Amino acid sequence: MQYVKDKVIIITGASSGIGEATALYLAKNGATVVLAARNEGKLRSLTERIKNEGGNAFYKATDVTVNDEVQSLVSFTIDHLGRVDTLINCAGYMLFSLWDNAHVEEWEKMIDLNIKGTLYGIAAVLPQMKKQGQGQIINVGSIAGHAVGEGHGVYSATKYAMRAITESLRKEVAVKHNIQAVLVSPGVIATNWQSTVTDQDVKTVLEDLNNVAIDVEYVAETIGFVVNKPANVMINDVIVAPTAQEW
Repeated sequence: MQYVKDKVIIITGASSGIGEATALYLAKNGATVVLAARNEGKLRSLTERIKNEGGNAFYKATDVTVNDEVQSLVSFTIDHLGRVDTLINCAGYMLFSLWDNAHVEEWEKMIDLNIKGTLYGIAAVLPQMKKQGQGQIINVGSIAGHAVGEGHGVYSATKYAMRAITESLRKEVAVKHNIQAVLVSPGVIATNWQSTVTDQDVKTVLEDLNNVAIDVEYVAETIGFVVNKPANVMINDVIVAPTAQEW
């Protein structure tokens, strides 16, 4: 993976799930990864694991719903490594619920993390990438940003927003500044995401999805495929999902 090797890559949501798997995959293939999430203990353990396996990693505890903290993350990366080649906006909540149950606080959490967190990351890296004359912004969306299912309403809305954000970036930034803007949309993944869902009325939906879930490593490999492109080649949109998942 010649274009992954030696890239400086910031990964948000790196303490678990897709973010963690992606960090391991990219570091194994020669990238220097800067890991960001709120859980400093998990970040420290993952950083140590990557280093023990011969990779290069740094971490900074970051709440991506706080703009100043995201700006500090990017400044930290530039101070230590001199540049930011790739930002992977991976942090996100997937909190399914039915409209009848009106989980307003959970809606707000998803809007803050999935949308605002993505926007803050973009705002923080754009000046540096424009200065460099190239860069990659990879937004991790969802198949729920392409089709809406039962209990997905607000979650899907946040992922449709990520599609719009990414497409707008392509039209305004990619053409003018040679910055690749990519959306990777996973289907249902075998992580522990169901444990965060509090609405018991969507239990059947969760069970049906879990029955067809695929390993998170396949998503990490797909993100790696996107990262492993020269500056003049952009993969626009990628969906990676279970063969048996209906959408």
